[in-house]
Amino acid sequence: MSALPHTVASPPVVGPVPAQERIEAIDILRGVAILGILIVNMGLFSLPEDLPAHQLWPNMVDGTVEKLILFFAQEKFKTLFSFLFGLGLAVQMMRAEARGTRFLPLYLRRLSVLLLIAVAHFLLLWDGDILHTYVEGGFILLLFRRRSLKTLLVWAGIFLCIPLLFFGLTTCYSITRQVNPQVMNWISFKDPAEDQKTIEETRRIYSRGTYVEMIKFRARDLPGELLPGIDDTYILIGFLLGLYAGRRGIFHDVSAHLPFIRRVQGWGLMIGVAGNAAFAVGGSFDPSPTSVMQNVGAMCLLFAAPAMSFFYASTIILLTQGEAWRRRLAPLAAVGRMALSNYLLQSLICTTIFYSYGLALFGKVRPSLGLLLTIIICLIQIPLSVWWLRRFQFGPIEWLWRSLTYWQRQPMQVRRRQYVEGSG
Repeated sequence: MSALPHTVASPPVVGPVPAQERIEAIDILRGVAILGILIVNMGLFSLPEDLPAHQLWPNMVDGTVEKLILFFAQEKFKTLFSFLFGLGLAVQMMRAEARGTRFLPLYLRRLSVLLLIAVAHFLLLWDGDILHTYVEGGFILLLFRRRSLKTLLVWAGIFLCIPLLFFGLTTCYSITRQVNPQVMNWISFKDPAEDQKTIEETRRIYSRGTYVEMIKFRARDLPGELLPGIDDTYILIGFLLGLYAGRRGIFHDVSAHLPFIRRVQGWGLMIGVAGNAAFAVGGSFDPSPTSVMQNVGAMCLLFAAPAMSFFYASTIILLTQGEAWRRRLAPLAAVGRMALSNYLLQSLICTTIFYSYGLALFGKVRPSLGLLLTIIICLIQIPLSVWWLRRFQFGPIEWLWRSLTYWQRQPMQVRRRQYVEGSG
Protein backbone atom coordinates (compact mmCIF):
# COMPACT_ATOMS: atom_id res chain seq x y z
CA MET A 1 0.00 0.00 0.00
CA SER A 2 1.42 3.36 -0.97
CA ALA A 3 1.72 6.03 1.65
CA LEU A 4 -0.74 8.88 1.58
CA PRO A 5 0.86 12.09 0.34
CA HIS A 6 1.85 14.42 3.17
CA THR A 7 -0.22 17.60 3.16
CA VAL A 8 0.58 20.80 4.97
CA ALA A 9 -2.37 22.66 6.43
CA SER A 10 -2.64 26.08 4.91
CA PRO A 11 -2.90 29.02 7.29
CA PRO A 12 -6.39 30.37 7.96
CA VAL A 13 -7.56 32.90 5.44
CA VAL A 14 -8.10 36.32 6.99
CA GLY A 15 -10.14 38.73 4.95
CA PRO A 16 -13.52 40.34 4.39
CA VAL A 17 -16.65 38.20 4.23
CA PRO A 18 -17.41 37.07 0.66
CA ALA A 19 -20.71 38.32 -0.75
CA GLN A 20 -22.20 34.83 -0.90
CA GLU A 21 -21.60 34.31 2.86
CA ARG A 22 -23.49 37.43 3.94
CA ILE A 23 -26.87 37.12 5.67
CA GLU A 24 -29.23 39.10 3.45
CA ALA A 25 -31.79 39.87 6.17
CA ILE A 26 -29.08 41.65 8.21
CA ASP A 27 -28.05 43.74 5.19
CA ILE A 28 -31.69 44.68 4.54
CA LEU A 29 -32.16 45.76 8.16
CA ARG A 30 -28.94 47.74 8.04
CA GLY A 31 -30.17 49.48 4.88
CA VAL A 32 -33.49 50.35 6.54
CA ALA A 33 -31.65 51.67 9.62
CA ILE A 34 -29.23 53.89 7.71
CA LEU A 35 -32.05 55.44 5.64
CA GLY A 36 -34.26 55.85 8.71
CA ILE A 37 -31.50 57.60 10.64
CA LEU A 38 -31.55 60.37 8.04
CA ILE A 39 -35.19 61.17 8.95
CA VAL A 40 -34.03 62.33 12.37
CA ASN A 41 -30.64 63.68 11.29
CA MET A 42 -32.21 66.00 8.71
CA GLY A 43 -33.41 68.27 11.51
CA LEU A 44 -29.92 68.26 13.05
CA PHE A 45 -28.32 69.14 9.72
CA SER A 46 -30.69 72.01 9.02
CA LEU A 47 -31.02 73.71 12.44
CA PRO A 48 -28.96 74.43 15.57
CA GLU A 49 -29.27 71.41 17.84
CA ASP A 50 -31.03 73.22 20.71
CA LEU A 51 -33.49 75.18 18.56
CA PRO A 52 -36.88 73.41 18.25
CA ALA A 53 -38.35 73.70 14.74
CA HIS A 54 -41.81 74.62 16.06
CA GLN A 55 -40.39 77.90 17.38
CA LEU A 56 -39.59 78.94 13.80
CA TRP A 57 -42.59 77.37 12.05
CA PRO A 58 -45.55 77.22 14.46
CA ASN A 59 -48.07 75.76 12.00
CA MET A 60 -50.10 72.56 11.94
CA VAL A 61 -48.36 70.88 8.99
CA ASP A 62 -44.83 71.23 10.33
CA GLY A 63 -45.99 70.49 13.87
CA THR A 64 -47.59 67.26 12.65
CA VAL A 65 -44.44 66.26 10.79
CA GLU A 66 -42.38 66.86 13.93
CA LYS A 67 -44.72 64.66 16.00
CA LEU A 68 -44.67 61.89 13.38
CA ILE A 69 -40.87 61.91 13.34
CA LEU A 70 -40.81 61.70 17.14
CA PHE A 71 -43.31 58.82 17.07
CA PHE A 72 -41.92 56.71 14.22
CA ALA A 73 -38.22 57.59 13.97
CA GLN A 74 -36.62 59.31 16.98
CA GLU A 75 -34.11 56.85 18.54
CA LYS A 76 -35.74 53.88 16.70
CA PHE A 77 -33.33 53.55 13.80
CA LYS A 78 -30.30 54.42 15.93
CA THR A 79 -31.35 51.64 18.30
CA LEU A 80 -31.84 49.28 15.36
CA PHE A 81 -28.40 50.11 13.97
CA SER A 82 -26.88 49.59 17.44
CA PHE A 83 -28.58 46.20 17.62
CA LEU A 84 -27.07 45.28 14.25
CA PHE A 85 -23.63 46.41 15.44
CA GLY A 86 -23.80 43.97 18.36
CA LEU A 87 -25.19 41.29 16.07
CA GLY A 88 -22.26 41.89 13.71
CA LEU A 89 -19.82 41.27 16.56
CA ALA A 90 -21.40 37.87 17.21
CA VAL A 91 -21.40 36.95 13.52
CA GLN A 92 -17.74 37.95 13.11
CA MET A 93 -16.76 35.98 16.21
CA MET A 94 -18.45 32.83 14.92
CA ARG A 95 -16.87 33.18 11.49
CA ALA A 96 -13.43 33.75 13.00
CA GLU A 97 -13.81 30.61 15.10
CA ALA A 98 -14.98 28.62 12.06
CA ARG A 99 -11.91 29.76 10.10
CA GLY A 100 -9.55 29.23 13.00
CA THR A 101 -8.43 32.87 13.01
CA ARG A 102 -7.76 35.16 15.97
CA PHE A 103 -10.74 37.44 16.41
CA LEU A 104 -9.68 40.03 18.99
CA PRO A 105 -6.64 41.65 17.26
CA LEU A 106 -8.59 41.99 14.01
CA TYR A 107 -11.62 43.51 15.71
CA LEU A 108 -9.49 45.96 17.68
CA ARG A 109 -7.95 47.14 14.42
CA ARG A 110 -11.41 47.51 12.89
CA LEU A 111 -12.55 49.70 15.77
CA SER A 112 -9.36 51.78 15.68
CA VAL A 113 -9.70 52.49 11.96
CA LEU A 114 -13.40 53.30 12.42
CA LEU A 115 -12.45 55.80 15.14
CA LEU A 116 -10.13 57.58 12.70
CA ILE A 117 -12.96 57.74 10.15
CA ALA A 118 -15.33 59.02 12.84
CA VAL A 119 -13.02 61.82 13.96
CA ALA A 120 -12.42 62.85 10.33
CA HIS A 121 -16.19 62.88 9.75
CA PHE A 122 -16.77 64.96 12.88
CA LEU A 123 -14.12 67.56 12.08
CA LEU A 124 -14.44 67.80 8.30
CA LEU A 125 -18.19 67.36 7.76
CA TRP A 126 -20.59 67.20 10.69
CA ASP A 127 -20.53 67.36 14.48
CA GLY A 128 -23.53 65.02 14.73
CA ASP A 129 -21.28 62.02 14.06
CA ILE A 130 -22.45 58.84 15.83
CA LEU A 131 -19.57 56.60 14.73
CA HIS A 132 -17.22 57.62 17.55
CA THR A 133 -19.90 56.62 20.07
CA TYR A 134 -20.22 53.24 18.36
CA VAL A 135 -16.47 52.75 18.59
CA GLU A 136 -16.43 53.55 22.30
CA GLY A 137 -19.35 51.19 22.86
CA GLY A 138 -17.63 48.58 20.70
CA PHE A 139 -14.63 48.48 23.05
CA ILE A 140 -16.99 48.02 26.00
CA LEU A 141 -18.93 45.32 24.15
CA LEU A 142 -15.78 43.23 23.79
CA LEU A 143 -15.90 42.69 27.56
CA PHE A 144 -19.17 40.79 27.09
CA ARG A 145 -18.28 38.66 24.10
CA ARG A 146 -17.88 35.46 26.16
CA ARG A 147 -20.62 36.12 28.69
CA SER A 148 -23.70 33.93 28.95
CA LEU A 149 -26.95 34.89 27.26
CA LYS A 150 -28.53 35.54 30.65
CA THR A 151 -25.67 37.85 31.64
CA LEU A 152 -26.12 39.88 28.44
CA LEU A 153 -29.80 40.45 29.27
CA VAL A 154 -29.03 41.35 32.89
CA TRP A 155 -26.47 43.97 31.84
CA ALA A 156 -28.86 45.38 29.23
CA GLY A 157 -31.30 45.88 32.11
CA ILE A 158 -28.61 47.53 34.25
CA PHE A 159 -27.74 49.98 31.48
CA LEU A 160 -31.45 50.73 31.05
CA CYS A 161 -31.63 51.76 34.71
CA ILE A 162 -29.12 54.60 34.17
CA PRO A 163 -31.33 56.81 31.94
CA LEU A 164 -34.37 55.60 33.89
CA LEU A 165 -32.85 57.06 37.06
CA PHE A 166 -31.87 60.23 35.19
CA PHE A 167 -35.34 60.91 33.83
CA GLY A 168 -36.90 59.85 37.12
CA LEU A 169 -34.95 62.63 38.81
CA THR A 170 -35.83 65.20 36.15
CA THR A 171 -39.50 64.22 36.44
CA CYS A 172 -39.38 64.51 40.23
CA TYR A 173 -37.79 67.95 39.98
CA SER A 174 -40.33 69.16 37.42
CA ILE A 175 -43.14 68.15 39.80
CA THR A 176 -41.77 69.29 43.16
CA ARG A 177 -39.26 71.96 42.01
CA GLN A 178 -37.07 70.68 44.83
CA VAL A 179 -33.86 68.81 44.22
CA ASN A 180 -30.56 68.31 45.98
CA PRO A 181 -27.90 70.76 44.62
CA GLN A 182 -25.47 67.90 43.92
CA VAL A 183 -28.18 66.05 42.01
CA MET A 184 -29.00 69.27 40.17
CA ASN A 185 -25.40 69.59 39.01
CA TRP A 186 -25.45 65.98 37.83
CA ILE A 187 -28.66 66.50 35.88
CA SER A 188 -27.07 69.71 34.52
CA PHE A 189 -29.97 71.45 32.85
CA LYS A 190 -28.66 73.90 30.27
CA ASP A 191 -28.42 77.55 31.15
CA PRO A 192 -30.96 79.36 28.91
CA ALA A 193 -28.64 82.33 28.31
CA GLU A 194 -25.70 80.09 27.42
CA ASP A 195 -28.02 77.94 25.30
CA GLN A 196 -29.19 80.97 23.31
CA LYS A 197 -25.59 82.12 22.83
CA THR A 198 -24.66 78.71 21.42
CA ILE A 199 -27.64 78.74 19.06
CA GLU A 200 -26.69 82.16 17.72
CA GLU A 201 -23.05 81.17 17.27
CA THR A 202 -24.00 77.94 15.50
CA ARG A 203 -26.37 79.77 13.18
CA ARG A 204 -23.78 82.42 12.32
CA ILE A 205 -20.95 79.98 11.60
CA TYR A 206 -22.93 77.51 9.49
CA SER A 207 -24.96 80.08 7.58
CA ARG A 208 -22.22 82.67 6.95
CA GLY A 209 -18.89 81.34 8.24
CA THR A 210 -15.97 79.87 6.33
CA TYR A 211 -15.13 76.19 6.15
CA VAL A 212 -12.07 76.74 8.36
CA GLU A 213 -14.25 78.42 11.00
CA MET A 214 -16.54 75.39 10.97
CA ILE A 215 -13.64 72.99 11.53
CA LYS A 216 -12.36 75.10 14.44
CA PHE A 217 -15.88 75.27 15.90
CA ARG A 218 -16.24 71.49 15.75
CA ALA A 219 -12.71 70.88 17.05
CA ARG A 220 -13.58 72.88 20.15
CA ASP A 221 -16.46 70.49 20.90
CA LEU A 222 -14.68 67.23 20.02
CA PRO A 223 -13.14 66.46 23.47
CA GLY A 224 -16.53 66.78 25.14
CA GLU A 225 -18.19 64.64 22.48
CA LEU A 226 -15.75 61.82 23.18
CA LEU A 227 -16.92 61.63 26.81
CA PRO A 228 -19.71 59.14 27.63
CA GLY A 229 -23.23 60.48 28.13
CA ILE A 230 -26.71 59.34 29.08
CA ASP A 231 -27.63 58.84 25.41
CA ASP A 232 -24.85 56.27 25.05
CA THR A 233 -26.79 53.81 27.18
CA TYR A 234 -29.29 53.42 24.31
CA ILE A 235 -26.41 52.26 22.15
CA LEU A 236 -24.99 49.87 24.73
CA ILE A 237 -28.41 48.30 25.28
CA GLY A 238 -28.77 47.79 21.53
CA PHE A 239 -25.24 46.34 21.35
CA LEU A 240 -25.95 43.80 24.08
CA LEU A 241 -29.30 42.73 22.64
CA GLY A 242 -27.72 42.36 19.21
CA LEU A 243 -24.93 40.24 20.67
CA TYR A 244 -27.62 38.17 22.42
CA ALA A 245 -29.51 37.61 19.16
CA GLY A 246 -26.33 36.67 17.32
CA ARG A 247 -25.14 34.27 20.01
CA ARG A 248 -28.60 32.70 20.11
CA GLY A 249 -28.38 32.09 16.34
CA ILE A 250 -31.68 33.76 15.46
CA PHE A 251 -30.49 35.08 12.09
CA HIS A 252 -28.69 31.89 11.17
CA ASP A 253 -31.88 29.84 11.50
CA VAL A 254 -34.84 32.20 11.20
CA SER A 255 -37.38 29.43 10.50
CA ALA A 256 -36.62 27.77 13.85
CA HIS A 257 -37.19 31.07 15.68
CA LEU A 258 -40.36 32.23 13.90
CA PRO A 259 -42.62 31.87 17.00
CA PHE A 260 -40.17 33.99 19.02
CA ILE A 261 -39.92 36.59 16.23
CA ARG A 262 -43.73 36.84 16.04
CA ARG A 263 -43.94 37.38 19.80
CA VAL A 264 -41.34 40.14 19.54
CA GLN A 265 -43.38 41.71 16.75
CA GLY A 266 -46.59 41.71 18.78
CA TRP A 267 -45.10 43.00 22.03
CA GLY A 268 -42.96 45.50 20.18
CA LEU A 269 -46.01 46.97 18.47
CA MET A 270 -48.06 47.28 21.68
CA ILE A 271 -45.31 48.77 23.83
CA GLY A 272 -43.99 50.88 20.96
CA VAL A 273 -47.32 52.49 20.11
CA ALA A 274 -48.23 53.29 23.72
CA GLY A 275 -44.82 54.57 24.75
CA ASN A 276 -44.13 56.57 21.62
CA ALA A 277 -47.54 58.22 21.83
CA ALA A 278 -46.59 59.54 25.28
CA PHE A 279 -43.19 60.59 23.95
CA ALA A 280 -44.65 62.42 20.96
CA VAL A 281 -47.07 64.30 23.22
CA GLY A 282 -44.15 65.29 25.45
CA GLY A 283 -42.57 66.70 22.32
CA SER A 284 -38.85 66.48 23.08
CA PHE A 285 -36.03 64.04 23.74
CA ASP A 286 -34.30 66.46 26.13
CA PRO A 287 -35.03 66.68 29.88
CA SER A 288 -36.94 69.72 31.09
CA PRO A 289 -36.75 71.54 34.44
CA THR A 290 -40.42 72.50 34.18
CA SER A 291 -42.38 70.14 31.88
CA VAL A 292 -43.66 66.98 33.58
CA MET A 293 -45.05 65.61 30.31
CA GLN A 294 -41.77 66.12 28.49
CA ASN A 295 -39.86 64.18 31.15
CA VAL A 296 -42.45 61.41 31.37
CA GLY A 297 -42.48 61.12 27.58
CA ALA A 298 -38.70 60.84 27.47
CA MET A 299 -38.87 58.15 30.17
CA CYS A 300 -41.46 56.21 28.16
CA LEU A 301 -39.13 56.38 25.16
CA LEU A 302 -36.59 54.27 27.06
CA PHE A 303 -38.91 51.30 26.54
CA ALA A 304 -40.79 52.45 23.47
CA ALA A 305 -37.79 53.09 21.20
CA PRO A 306 -36.33 49.56 21.49
CA ALA A 307 -39.85 48.10 21.29
CA MET A 308 -40.66 49.91 18.06
CA SER A 309 -37.20 49.11 16.68
CA PHE A 310 -37.77 45.41 17.28
CA PHE A 311 -41.23 45.66 15.76
CA TYR A 312 -39.65 47.08 12.61
CA ALA A 313 -36.92 44.44 12.60
CA SER A 314 -39.20 41.46 13.24
CA THR A 315 -41.69 42.62 10.60
CA ILE A 316 -38.95 42.91 7.99
CA ILE A 317 -37.50 39.52 8.94
CA LEU A 318 -40.93 37.91 8.57
CA LEU A 319 -41.43 39.60 5.20
CA THR A 320 -38.10 38.24 3.94
CA GLN A 321 -39.36 34.70 4.49
CA GLY A 322 -41.47 35.12 1.32
CA GLU A 323 -39.75 35.12 -2.06
CA ALA A 324 -41.78 38.05 -3.43
CA TRP A 325 -40.98 40.35 -0.51
CA ARG A 326 -37.36 39.24 -0.47
CA ARG A 327 -37.02 40.44 -4.07
CA ARG A 328 -38.76 43.74 -3.27
CA LEU A 329 -36.49 44.40 -0.29
CA ALA A 330 -33.28 43.27 -1.99
CA PRO A 331 -32.25 46.81 -3.07
CA LEU A 332 -32.16 47.79 0.62
CA ALA A 333 -29.55 45.07 1.16
CA ALA A 334 -27.27 46.98 -1.21
CA VAL A 335 -27.72 50.10 0.93
CA GLY A 336 -26.88 48.02 4.01
CA ARG A 337 -23.78 46.47 2.49
CA MET A 338 -22.32 49.95 2.04
CA ALA A 339 -23.95 51.54 5.09
CA LEU A 340 -20.84 53.47 6.16
CA SER A 341 -20.42 55.03 2.71
CA ASN A 342 -24.12 55.91 2.60
CA TYR A 343 -24.00 57.44 6.08
CA LEU A 344 -21.07 59.68 5.13
CA LEU A 345 -22.68 60.49 1.77
CA GLN A 346 -25.76 61.73 3.64
CA SER A 347 -23.52 64.08 5.62
CA LEU A 348 -21.79 65.31 2.46
CA ILE A 349 -25.09 65.98 0.66
CA CYS A 350 -26.84 67.62 3.60
CA THR A 351 -23.96 69.84 4.72
CA THR A 352 -23.56 70.99 1.12
CA ILE A 353 -27.24 71.90 1.03
CA PHE A 354 -27.36 73.68 4.39
CA TYR A 355 -23.91 75.15 5.08
CA SER A 356 -22.52 78.39 3.75
CA TYR A 357 -20.04 76.76 1.36
CA GLY A 358 -23.02 75.17 -0.44
CA LEU A 359 -26.59 76.40 -0.83
CA ALA A 360 -26.52 78.14 2.59
CA LEU A 361 -30.02 76.99 3.64
CA PHE A 362 -29.13 76.51 7.31
CA GLY A 363 -32.13 77.48 9.45
CA LYS A 364 -34.34 78.02 6.39
CA VAL A 365 -35.85 74.57 5.70
CA ARG A 366 -39.01 73.70 7.61
CA PRO A 367 -39.64 70.10 8.85
CA SER A 368 -42.13 69.25 6.08
CA LEU A 369 -39.63 70.22 3.38
CA GLY A 370 -36.87 68.46 5.32
CA LEU A 371 -38.89 65.24 5.25
CA LEU A 372 -39.41 65.62 1.51
CA LEU A 373 -35.68 66.17 1.07
CA THR A 374 -35.00 63.04 3.13
CA ILE A 375 -37.21 60.97 0.84
CA ILE A 376 -35.47 62.33 -2.25
CA ILE A 377 -32.00 61.50 -0.87
CA CYS A 378 -33.13 57.97 0.06
CA LEU A 379 -34.57 57.43 -3.43
CA ILE A 380 -31.18 58.42 -4.83
CA GLN A 381 -29.12 56.27 -2.47
CA ILE A 382 -31.04 53.03 -3.08
CA PRO A 383 -30.44 52.73 -6.86
CA LEU A 384 -26.97 54.26 -6.48
CA SER A 385 -26.02 51.49 -4.02
CA VAL A 386 -27.38 48.78 -6.32
CA TRP A 387 -25.49 50.28 -9.29
CA TRP A 388 -22.25 50.53 -7.31
CA LEU A 389 -22.30 46.95 -6.00
CA ARG A 390 -22.86 45.58 -9.47
CA ARG A 391 -19.40 46.89 -10.29
CA PHE A 392 -17.49 46.87 -7.00
CA GLN A 393 -17.21 44.50 -4.05
CA PHE A 394 -17.46 47.20 -1.39
CA GLY A 395 -18.60 50.74 -0.90
CA PRO A 396 -15.67 53.20 -1.19
CA ILE A 397 -15.39 53.85 2.55
CA GLU A 398 -15.91 50.15 3.35
CA TRP A 399 -13.03 49.39 0.98
CA LEU A 400 -10.82 51.92 2.79
CA TRP A 401 -11.90 50.55 6.19
CA ARG A 402 -11.09 46.96 5.22
CA SER A 403 -7.83 47.83 3.50
CA LEU A 404 -6.56 49.69 6.57
CA THR A 405 -7.87 46.98 8.92
CA TYR A 406 -6.08 44.16 7.10
CA TRP A 407 -3.20 46.51 6.17
CA GLN A 408 -3.52 45.22 2.64
CA ARG A 409 -5.14 46.74 -0.43
CA GLN A 410 -8.41 44.87 -0.97
CA PRO A 411 -9.60 43.96 -4.48
CA MET A 412 -12.29 46.45 -5.47
CA GLN A 413 -13.61 45.34 -8.85
CA VAL A 414 -16.31 42.71 -8.63
CA ARG A 415 -16.08 39.52 -10.63
CA ARG A 416 -19.29 38.92 -12.51
CA ARG A 417 -19.76 35.39 -11.21
CA GLN A 418 -19.20 36.54 -7.62
CA TYR A 419 -21.87 39.24 -7.98
CA VAL A 420 -24.43 36.83 -9.38
CA GLU A 421 -23.81 34.33 -6.57
CA GLY A 422 -23.88 37.04 -3.90
CA SER A 423 -27.06 38.72 -5.12
CA GLY A 424 -29.32 35.71 -5.11
